[in-house]
Amino acid sequence: MKPSSNIDSTKKRTILMVGCFDTKEEDFSYLYSCLQRQHVEIISINMGVLGTTTLFPVTIEAERVAEAAGFDLSTLRKNKDRGHAIERMGEGAEIMVTQLSSEGPVHGIIGMGGGGGTFMALAAMRALPFGIPKLCVSTIATKDLSSHIGNNDILLMPSIVDVNGLNSISRVLIGQAAAAIAGMINAPVLEENKIKGRIAISVFGNTTTCVDRCSEILKAKGYDVLSFHSVGVGGKTMEALIMDGFFDAVLDITTTELADDLCGGICSSGPDRLTAGGLMGIPQVVAPGCLDMVNFGTRDSVPEKYGDRKFYSWAPDVTLMRTSKEENKILGENMAKKINASKGAVTVLLPLKGLSKIGAEGEVFHDPEIDQVLFDAIRKNIKSSIKVLEVNSNIDTAHFAEEAVKALLELVNKQTNSNSI
Repeated sequence: MKPSSNIDSTKKRTILMVGCFDTKEEDFSYLYSCLQRQHVEIISINMGVLGTTTLFPVTIEAERVAEAAGFDLSTLRKNKDRGHAIERMGEGAEIMVTQLSSEGPVHGIIGMGGGGGTFMALAAMRALPFGIPKLCVSTIATKDLSSHIGNNDILLMPSIVDVNGLNSISRVLIGQAAAAIAGMINAPVLEENKIKGRIAISVFGNTTTCVDRCSEILKAKGYDVLSFHSVGVGGKTMEALIMDGFFDAVLDITTTELADDLCGGICSSGPDRLTAGGLMGIPQVVAPGCLDMVNFGTRDSVPEKYGDRKFYSWAPDVTLMRTSKEENKILGENMAKKINASKGAVTVLLPLKGLSKIGAEGEVFHDPEIDQVLFDAIRKNIKSSIKVLEVNSNIDTAHFAEEAVKALLELVNKQTNSNSI
């Protein structure tokens, strides 16, 4: 999904307002009136299990939300299991928002709540793609909500006071939230210079030199290059945007998140890493960047079973662990399996002189024998139709970057020529 740069100011924009209208009706009534003053169409969705409100029009009642999740609202009430009810209503809200966005344009979504209300509002917001403004006023906005937000572009606004009746503070913040969401949906995207295409690229501290050079070359050739930090959420975000159709090609230099997923590191992107490009059938160049390391927190956070490994302190709160021969064999097999499933053209580049900056000759993670195990596993398991290129340099070099860009542009140009026939 690519955000539109054209805003039709003659048409009212549609905003979804989601929340618990049973226990927070006064707050949402005020938010509703503030949104009305912004001259937007409002679709209000009640996620409150206990009842509804007459203070403002409710477009979709809680009964329909529960039914969307496959549950009867009266049953949820009788069970008196708050956690279960919150999960089910969150699921229902997500389904309802998905349905609404498929039926007509939805330009933004706003919600408010405490812990439970925030959980349900974020679930609803996750149903909308990148570029559609999402704002949640929450009592827990300053906590780590990354697991609930995922890779979505959701804006959290601290409520300062509880969302539990109007007062001199909440009136100010709710009014500002309404103005903010209205401003966001009416903000035009400035026209960018004409580009040849959008390219996603993965980066890490140990591949920065390479990725910077890749970006420099590609931008000079007219491409829009978007880099993603391979620390878990970065990989998830990149994969999600690829699935949204945002990119024309992928230069996956830094696949280190696969090692964290295998070994329980803190930078795992989950099992779907390195799958979106293949599913979308767009050109990909893939390298085993930083598969020589797994990320943990402080040294004492490393599991005891890894006590005999080689470690490197990247930062006071980041400990890198060298991957083993056994792990590299598995990583090579897993990479090949995922790449083999690609619907589009893929080229794999192998950096023969090290998988990371600290994997170069003379550096702490330099171990050609272990790297060779990875390379052999990739070659042995990759389909014969997929090109595997050996690059006689360390991955974090300008030379490797130039070879990677050359390989990617060959795939892109070949696809372009094929489409024009």
